[in-house]
Order: sequence, then C-alpha cells, then structure tokens
Amino acid sequence: MGKYDDLLRLPHPVSKSHPPMPLMDRAAQFSPFAALTGYEDVLREAARLTDEKIDLGDADAETLNARAALLLERLAEHPEVTVTYFVPDERKAGGRYVSATGRIQKFRVAEQEIELEDGQTIPLHQILSLESDLF
Repeated sequence: MGKYDDLLRLPHPVSKSHPPMPLMDRAAQFSPFAALTGYEDVLREAARLTDEKIDLGDADAETLNARAALLLERLAEHPEVTVTYFVPDERKAGGRYVSATGRIQKFRVAEQEIELEDGQTIPLHQILSLESDLF
C-alpha cells in the first residue's frame, strides 16, 4: 500500500460559495498559453488543394493560336468568347482554372493579354482554351 492511497478514496471537494466553472471557460484559461499559435491556419493552408498548370501539346497549341488569330481578325466585331485560363496561386505551387465569358474589347499584343468588355484582363500564356461561335 502506497503512502497516499488513503487520499484516492476522498470525495472531490466542492465549494459552497463558488459555482463550478463551465468546461469551456476552464479551457479558455489556458488558450493564451497555446504553444502552437497559428498551427491550425498552417494545416488548413496545407490541406487546400491546387491544380497543376497543364502544358499544351503542339497540336493543342496550334489550335489555340489559330483561334486567337481568328479572334484578332474579327476584333472589330467584339466577338463573344469563353476563355478557360490558369490563375496561379499566390501562396503555394499550382493554382486553379477559371472560365470567363464575355466580348473581347482589346487584344493587347505587346502586353500579351486579352481584355474583355467588363475590364477583366487575361494573360495569353495562361489560356488553356478559347471557345466561340466563330469556330
């Protein structure tokens, strides 16, 4: 028999003047001492999925260039187009693919971008596909 075994059988002391503290409040007492502050955010960011950028093959790149040339020829008509393009992630490798539909306002060759009527600019090197009634 151990030196303090008699203490194990004693009832838990309960204060007559103070009500028991709720468990949430008890846990909150120790939150300022969290050793891994920000760890949850790091885990959430690591779990967030991104897509890899697809490299177009030669045939797909030729098709895309031909479609872009046709749109450039018909620019005065402001053709409607659906552009699927890659948006790089700001925090980690990869990104996501986005589709935008609208009429082409400008085709900036020097800046290598397309501007839609709503003001959205799309870099040409990020475009995966172009869809239009013209082709």
